Amino acid sequence: MKEYFHSVTLDEGKCKGCTNCIKKCPTEAIRVRKGKARIIAERCIDCGECIRVCPYHAKKAITDQFDIINNFKFKVAIPAPTIYGQFKSARSTNHLLNALKLIGFDHVYEVAKAAEIISNATIKLMKKADLPKPLISSACPAVVRLIQVRFPSLIDNILKLESPMELAAKIVKDEIVKARNIPLEDIGVFFITPCAAKATSIKAPYERDKSCVDGAISIKDIYLKLLTALGEVEKEEVLAKAGFAGIRWANSGGESLALGTDNFLAVDGIHNVISILEEIENDKLEDIEFIEALACQGGCLGGPLTVENLYVAKTRIKKFIDMAKKDKNSTEEDIDAAYDYDLLWTGNVEHKPIMKLDEDFEIALKKLETLQSISEELPGLDCGACGAPNCRALAEDIVRGNANETDCVFKLREKVRDLTIQMMELESQMPPVLDKVDLQKKNIKDRGDKDEN
Repeated sequence: MKEYFHSVTLDEGKCKGCTNCIKKCPTEAIRVRKGKARIIAERCIDCGECIRVCPYHAKKAITDQFDIINNFKFKVAIPAPTIYGQFKSARSTNHLLNALKLIGFDHVYEVAKAAEIISNATIKLMKKADLPKPLISSACPAVVRLIQVRFPSLIDNILKLESPMELAAKIVKDEIVKARNIPLEDIGVFFITPCAAKATSIKAPYERDKSCVDGAISIKDIYLKLLTALGEVEKEEVLAKAGFAGIRWANSGGESLALGTDNFLAVDGIHNVISILEEIENDKLEDIEFIEALACQGGCLGGPLTVENLYVAKTRIKKFIDMAKKDKNSTEEDIDAAYDYDLLWTGNVEHKPIMKLDEDFEIALKKLETLQSISEELPGLDCGACGAPNCRALAEDIVRGNANETDCVFKLREKVRDLTIQMMELESQMPPVLDKVDLQKKNIKDRGDKDEN
């Protein structure tokens, strides 16, 4: 089983041990021990929720530095459609794409264009009667990893199609090899990402051995470069090819609206996603055909590596969607005729068990019984003062040998109270010899008091 690469990391120097992050983590992947947060690697899904809530900016996403593009002779940017909502001064998608070329890229290909192709493939796939319903979009890697670790029974419901990012990289590499006769190994394709989970899926893809993308550069890291370049664009090369349906993927609901059905749910925000996945597990949404689930509030526009306020970005991107509607860059016929790729996954995601207490089943059962017993004895307040997100998580940590019962402040107080009572009882049970010595001391003191009087 492959180990995860994690984009979300902790800067211990900045961490104050405030426990804000442990409450918000959707997979209980964070503990606070000895005044510092700790990320449990096998539980983390790189959703970036801890990055949002940390008041000290101790959590950060590791993405590639911009200089990495110089490792390749021919450099290609594949920007997420999220980027269109980030810049007030961008006149059009074409203006923004040309600015990307000015900052150091030789070519630009829109992920939004690939998103249209995936939408078209999804429509065809949904017509198959043998697929489990509802289908769950695989576009958000944080949601796919969430299903791996918390909802393994829903793995078969995942839409097993290439992500727009991977497809965009594949298409643009093929185009450049054919049109410019440039060797494949000389072409570097870099995703301009709004989130940490995409960076993780490039370094450690769950559905393939190796990603077609050569690196992930965050929108935050190139924002100022791009902002300056927007003011320097003079002659615009025609680079924009995506239609409004692809650009709309940046918003929550954008992917679903392209499917031509009303029988879908679009849910954003990782905790809202968990609620919907629980309903699917409980067979409450069998009449729904498609679930678009995105870890970030508002969709990719609310990604932790974006710059602009979510609601401002939503307003801005509407302008680009409206312009694309007028331009009519894409049609279904155009998409079908232009590309002939096998879009199905070559591999499959695996269950990542995070609750396995021991490899030996019998020992694991005994540990589970101990865990439940400890959990019942804890106060059940889920206050987080112990450094775990809730009492059951503390019980699990105790069973695993990573914590003690007295890490709970209430249990510690009980222990101190019991020790105090025991000491008082011991003091009242002095050996006879010590009782006699104490009596002699008292008599001497009493005589001294009389002499003074």
